Parts: sequence; C-alpha cells; structure tokens
Amino acid sequence: MSDTTETMPGWLSPDELEQARASMPILYVEAVPVRVDGSGEVTSIGLLLRIGPDGTVSRTLVSGRVLHHERVRDALLRHLEKDLGPVALPQVPPSLQPFTVAEYFPMQGITPFHDPRQHAVSLAYIVPVAGDCRPRQDALDLVWFSPQEASSPLVQNEMPGGHGVLLKQALAHVGCLS
Repeated sequence: MSDTTETMPGWLSPDELEQARASMPILYVEAVPVRVDGSGEVTSIGLLLRIGPDGTVSRTLVSGRVLHHERVRDALLRHLEKDLGPVALPQVPPSLQPFTVAEYFPMQGITPFHDPRQHAVSLAYIVPVAGDCRPRQDALDLVWFSPQEASSPLVQNEMPGGHGVLLKQALAHVGCLS
C-alpha cells in the first residue's frame, strides 16, 4: 500500500496511457452540441475550432475518454463542460443509447474513422444545449452552423479523422439531411 494520496483518480500517466493505447481499445464519448426550437427540431450545430499538435486548424466535436470507474453519463457531462463551459446547460439524453458507435483505428481505411494514436471505440450522442457556450481548454472557438451549412463539403473537409462522417450521421439521425 502506498503512503501517497492519489489526486487524479482514473487518470493514467502519459506512459501508462501510451501503453494502454498500444494494448487495447480505449472508450470515448463524443457529443454533437445542438440548439433546438420549441418543437424539438435542430436549428443549429455547434462545432469546436481547434489547433492540432501539428499546427493545423480544424473543426471537431466534443469528445474525450471515459475514465476508470466513471459512468458514461458523467464522462459526457464532464467533456461537455470542459469544452463548452460551465453554463452551457447541456440536456443529456435520458437514454444513454448512442445514435451510433464509431470505431477509430490507427490504420486508415478500416472504417471512416481514424486516430493515429490508438484503436478507440466512441459512443456518440446528440446533446441539446440551452445556455451560453464559451469554449475552454484547447478549443479556440465554438461556431454554430445551420444543418445545411454543417453538411456542406466546405465544413466537412475541415473535420479530420472521420468527424465529418460522424456529423453527417448525427444530422441524418435527427432528420436534417435531405
């Protein structure tokens, strides 16, 4: 037994995370933040603007790992707050059934989803947000797009790793693709 107090339970050290990524799939949650009107129809989709490790600017969805001993619902809320701010007022769905499951592979071409670091399995959700969204952490901005703008080739080309495919699946799921 250790005499030290663990201050970040559930987190792996960078070396432990690299080893885990090389050995097994890692579980993620992804969220497509949306604004809805009074009848529940999606009016806009929020996409984060980020700078990648290589300096490229891209649009992405809210996403992150599920920690050891963390419920999926808690992971989803944690990542929504981390990326959208504490007053985004997300409405996590009462059913935790995702609209899709995305499998990311380090080799391209197996699925439309690619993550050069790892094999990851991601549960994807559409989450209405009602509050004031102010990106935090490593996001530069949050831009709201109409469903038509979000499905355009211009926006899709700005989304690496298959996030454009995931966004189109979300739009189809809520009936926004014609």
